[in-house]
Amino acid sequence: MPLNIRDNQTTELVRRLAARRGHGLTEAVRTAVENELRRMDSAPARSARLMALRAQVLQRPVTGLPADKAFFDDLSGES
Repeated sequence: MPLNIRDNQTTELVRRLAARRGHGLTEAVRTAVENELRRMDSAPARSARLMALRAQVLQRPVTGLPADKAFFDDLSGES
């Protein structure tokens, strides 16, 4: 089934990719989609990324000190 792209910005992006690679429009779309699928397949799952982040956070020592509300309010512009 043919693909009909009706978005001018997307069409322009495909044309730019095709021109840079020296390919036709169909090959540019195919290459872009294949590359994105490959990138997604090789990326770690969200749960694995979150577990790694959690492990980093848990490596920090617990100080037992109360949070300095004024300090954090100042950081967020709420002072």
